[in-house]
Amino acid sequence: MEIRHLVTFQSIIEIGSYTGAALKLGYTQSTITSHIQALESEIGGELFTYINRNLQLTQLARELIPLAEDLLSTHEQIKSMKSTNEVKGVLKIAAPESLTISMLSPIIKEYSLRYPNVKLILTNGTCGQNQNDLISGRVDVAFMVYPDIKLEKCIHYSLGEEKIVLVSNIEGPEHFDEYKKNNYNQYFITNEEGCSYRSMFERILLREGIDTFQTMELWSIEAIKQIVKSGLGFSALPYITVKEDVESGQLKLLNHSEKFEPFYSHMLIKKKKWLSPAVEGFIELILQSTSTNKKAAN
Repeated sequence: MEIRHLVTFQSIIEIGSYTGAALKLGYTQSTITSHIQALESEIGGELFTYINRNLQLTQLARELIPLAEDLLSTHEQIKSMKSTNEVKGVLKIAAPESLTISMLSPIIKEYSLRYPNVKLILTNGTCGQNQNDLISGRVDVAFMVYPDIKLEKCIHYSLGEEKIVLVSNIEGPEHFDEYKKNNYNQYFITNEEGCSYRSMFERILLREGIDTFQTMELWSIEAIKQIVKSGLGFSALPYITVKEDVESGQLKLLNHSEKFEPFYSHMLIKKKKWLSPAVEGFIELILQSTSTNKKAAN
């Protein structure tokens, strides 16, 4: 079994196609096919099938994923033995947009200055997507804004509470109850389905039997804030993402009687026998930053 065959296998899983893996790795598609056939021959079964022209993992492939990750991680560790003092390589991070805006931007800038030989790849997704990307090996570090969690497959760091608030146009009502009286034609302006705090708020509306509001789904927090400022509706967002807008008088915090679950920011690392220096350096910087912020808040 060759390392390059496992690299090919992992790339197909990350990208979702033989063609994409070939482009990423600089191989022809026939080479990609031969790598997978060689793997399948060694382990005695198919790794991929096609259903309605969509590439699907077999159960054998799912069982191979964590073993391949361990082997490739060990291989990277061996390659790094001669340069243990040099932090280099690729660091893949998945985070919700709210944490990218509020916490990660300055930390990533500092990390890039400390470790210029590390290529950083940051993707924004819902908390569920970020967790799945970590478990499947597509990223090295994942962030979530979520209620308190316990995950067996991950190393988990709780980074602090994230207060979820309702915000509206500054000329709107003071209390959310006014919006619920049906005399306001207002939108619930929010981000994509699967967002943890959107789901929490929608559960509250469902529990209270409130179906007054149409939903306007937008692609970014900045777009959401601009539409709320225009007076078309209200939104539920982490306070840290609207703090400056509220303090400058561009948005108003809506009082409400609904009980929101406590939310926290979390950093997740997949459990491995070895973490690359690039990952360790990033973890250290995150924990230093959050510790400093907690002390400043106190």
